[in-house]
Amino acid sequence: MRPEHVGPTRKPMPLWLFTSTRWTAPRPVSAFVIEHRDGVVLFDTGQDRTSVTDPRYFPGRLDRLVNSRIARFDIPPDQTLTAGLIRLGYRLGDVETAVISHLHPDHIGGLPLLAHASIVVSRDEWAGLERRRPEARGLYRKHIDLPGLRWNRIGYEPLAEPRLEPFSHGYDLFGDRSVLLLPTLGHTPGSLSMLVRRPGKASLLLVGDLTYDEALLASGQPSGMCDRKQTRVTMQQVNKLRAALRDLVILPSHDPGAAERLAAAM
Repeated sequence: MRPEHVGPTRKPMPLWLFTSTRWTAPRPVSAFVIEHRDGVVLFDTGQDRTSVTDPRYFPGRLDRLVNSRIARFDIPPDQTLTAGLIRLGYRLGDVETAVISHLHPDHIGGLPLLAHASIVVSRDEWAGLERRRPEARGLYRKHIDLPGLRWNRIGYEPLAEPRLEPFSHGYDLFGDRSVLLLPTLGHTPGSLSMLVRRPGKASLLLVGDLTYDEALLASGQPSGMCDRKQTRVTMQQVNKLRAALRDLVILPSHDPGAAERLAAAM
């Protein structure tokens, strides 16, 4: 990724995208596995390895240029979604539900493998796919709206739980308040995060691309690829939630420190 992509930066995205000459150190493309008594859940599905082996993965010359400027991916065969699940003792068929934080390519890459599962995304995020020229916003219908997928496009309902304020609305994935989906807008208009509450252990907040670095979230500094005004509002909400849930572990999808924090919380 570009340093300006991670942030903070004052440069508008088109400027840094086409002028930056630097890359960060490698950063992860994370997919998380959640065990629930009602089934195995994925939070995001990673980047499709085909995107680095097939030059036609992105449909046009401009799309290919833009994506080559945004990030450079290295996805060896042992780093695919299937391989990662096997290392953890699962098969693809074990996955009952996949929750998608947002519809960018590095979060939907495993969709072709998940026709057997329920795929959850926010209605607002899906609406971005329906608007004109979704590719300009990094949404590629041919990799998202695949035949046979079972989409569950969710809205949010009142949570009525003071400890979760300022998140007044969310989606209770299993009806038992253990896994809640929260609207965390900013990186995209329909981005969501997942709050996982575990008896006797620290709660986990999987925030997708709200930030690329937990420290930048804590200081309220947006990345270089977001609606900055909306992201600052959402960061304030998340930081208030962190203050209310003092053991909360925050796990951004591309944060190099996320795996260590998750391991420490287990």
